[in-house]
Amino acid sequence: MRVPDESFIAESRLRPEISQSWRRSLRSGLRPDASLDLTPRDDFDRRGRLLIAAAPVLDQVAQELDGTGFGILLADCRARIVARRFGGTSLESAFDRAGVVVGSQFLEETTGTNSIATVFELRRGVTVLGEEHYIESLKTFSCYGHPLISRMTGRLEGVLDISCPAELSNPLLAPFLTRAAREIEQRLLHGAREAEQRLLSAYQNASIGGRRAVAALNEGVVMASAAAMELLSPSDHAVLRGIAGELPSRGRSARREVELSSGRTVVADFRPVPGTGGILVEIHDPAEPRTAVPRGRKERTSTEQTRDFERYRTARRPVLVSGEPGSGRTSTAAALTEGLVVRRLDAVELVRTGTADLAARLTADDGADVVLVEDIQLLPPELVVQAARLLRPPAGHGGPWTVLTSAPVPRLPSEPAALAARCLTRIELPPLRARCEELPSLIVELVRRLRPDARLRFTPGTLEALAAHPWPGNLHELREVLLHVLDHRSAGDVTPRDLPPALRVAPRVRRLSMLERAEYETIVAALRDCADNKVHTARRLGMSRATLYRRMRALGIDGNATAAPPAPAPGTVSQIATVTGR
Repeated sequence: MRVPDESFIAESRLRPEISQSWRRSLRSGLRPDASLDLTPRDDFDRRGRLLIAAAPVLDQVAQELDGTGFGILLADCRARIVARRFGGTSLESAFDRAGVVVGSQFLEETTGTNSIATVFELRRGVTVLGEEHYIESLKTFSCYGHPLISRMTGRLEGVLDISCPAELSNPLLAPFLTRAAREIEQRLLHGAREAEQRLLSAYQNASIGGRRAVAALNEGVVMASAAAMELLSPSDHAVLRGIAGELPSRGRSARREVELSSGRTVVADFRPVPGTGGILVEIHDPAEPRTAVPRGRKERTSTEQTRDFERYRTARRPVLVSGEPGSGRTSTAAALTEGLVVRRLDAVELVRTGTADLAARLTADDGADVVLVEDIQLLPPELVVQAARLLRPPAGHGGPWTVLTSAPVPRLPSEPAALAARCLTRIELPPLRARCEELPSLIVELVRRLRPDARLRFTPGTLEALAAHPWPGNLHELREVLLHVLDHRSAGDVTPRDLPPALRVAPRVRRLSMLERAEYETIVAALRDCADNKVHTARRLGMSRATLYRRMRALGIDGNATAAPPAPAPGTVSQIATVTGR
């Protein structure tokens, strides 16, 4: 068997959507002769909204298919098969042998082109006939898949598939399945409304008396008692929802310790509400009385930062301020050197003027307290040597204090990295995509600076869209987005329509655990260092290309690390969060 390559795919005259899927499968390192070594998992909710809505439709379709060689599959929003129905036993046995069983996940990087994985990838209906399957073991089947889209949120809820032996392929499969998919979507819509009523009833029962700190969370819905509102900030809702999504399925309750955005640690009891997809959370605060108002994390951080800066100024040891462009390097350096006479040296200007000018400016007797060299990653080797003279201990020399700014240290070229290594005092600024829990307070602060008289409320959908954005320009980009908003309105609700077009749709995001967040950053950094070359990145990380692609998809990495850091951000903003500028 010839292993497909680009020329083979071009010669095969496949339909465009099929050839593109083959190319994606090829780039993932998947071979057509690979076996579907899928490990079924049963950790999905068998009483979830999708299965409840789809079950009557699946049963009706099964009756219509009785006595035929056709079967129908239902996959969830993670492309895992959660239900099967067959018109006969022969196809069921064939699927069992091929690994097409309940709990198996069908993604293109592991199963190639098929009507679950490819529909999941494209978000539209796809027919895959016999030889169009990428994996050899699936070429004996023909199938048609159709996405199930929520009419409330526009998100993918699952995939409906009808399959048969290749020789029984029928063009009427597509419209037949489309009608069934539309019916499931309609039932999901009705079920969502009923689910909201059930969730409301469960919340009211749990919060009787009004003294308990209770919250009910669901997609698009957050209800909180007065006691819970005292404890929880808007970003805490997203944290609780993220933890709930990581709990074991099967409707079991669980207890977790949770650190809130205020810095307070509480105990939270999570209890799923059957048939709603929602969860009740009761918060217990054993450390302090409920009436105590916690001091904000931002206030403590600001105080600690001021104390640190005073210590650095007293010690007068070289300081490195590092971070991505737009993360606040210049403003942090300005705050660090506030009240002092600063001789500012910009790397871009130094490269233009050359070594002689740098030497003159280094030795200038202008009474400066601080020499600030910005963007040392741009300095060529000969200028790095000159700049290194600044880093001698100041004691006994009476020279100025040295502050450097740079890109993140792991990304520095070798000479600037050696220069940075001589600064033992470092201020490392996180990118905005890692500060989603701070997004509401950052927006408030920036709006007040840009237009103090503005009175704005950022709606839940707007905050969700902002939290899902990768923010390659960090705080600079956020400032430009807020200027765009303020150009259109200075009061009232800010909706997604008020945002720049690129930010109006929030992609699918999920909260990453601490381990996943570390893995996310490691892979993104390796991709950037390898100029997005997947072969080199996989080799650098010590994994196969197939494993790299699987982890990239699982972590929401789009593989274009040099253009813009991908979303999802490690955290989201609550669906009911509000931000007001005054």
